[in-house]
Amino acid sequence: MPTAAQIADQAGCSTRSVFERFSDLDALSLATADYAITQGQAEAVARHVDGDRPTRIKSHVQTRAFACEKWLPLWRIITSQDQIAELKTRVVLVRLANIERMKVMYAPELSRLPESPRDQLLVALAALTSFESWDQMRGCHGLSVEAAQAVWRSAIDRILPSAG
Repeated sequence: MPTAAQIADQAGCSTRSVFERFSDLDALSLATADYAITQGQAEAVARHVDGDRPTRIKSHVQTRAFACEKWLPLWRIITSQDQIAELKTRVVLVRLANIERMKVMYAPELSRLPESPRDQLLVALAALTSFESWDQMRGCHGLSVEAAQAVWRSAIDRILPSAG
C-alpha cells in the first residue's frame, strides 16, 4: 500500500490536498476500489452470448484475461486490506459479478443441470477464472497471456457439460 506522500507525488499534488478530499487512506482505498470496479465491470460485458460453445468460451476467457492483466495489481492491494470491511464486501461483489457473467455466457450448458450441481460448477469456474488463478499462471508458472488463456479455455471446455 503506497503512503500518502507517494500517492500525492503520483497525483501531482500535496499530501494536504489528498486529505482535503479523503478523510483517511482507508477512504481513498475504498474510492479507488469503487472506481476500478466500475471500470472493470464496464469493460467485462458479456459478448458473443449467442455464439457456439468455442466462441463463447473464447470470448469469456479473453474478457476475463484482459481484466486480470489490467486490474491484478490493484486487486492484490484490495484483497490485502483486511481491516477495511467495505473492501471485503466489494471483493465479494466482484466475485459474484463474475459468476453472473458466466451464467449468461454458459446458459446452454448450465440449463441442463439441477440447481445444486449448477451452483457447484459455477463456484469451480469462478475459482478457475479468478485473479488468483491468473496470478499463478502468469507469475508463478511464467505463462504468456496466450498460453494462460489456452489453459482456461481447455479447462472450461472440459468442465462444462454438453449443451445438447
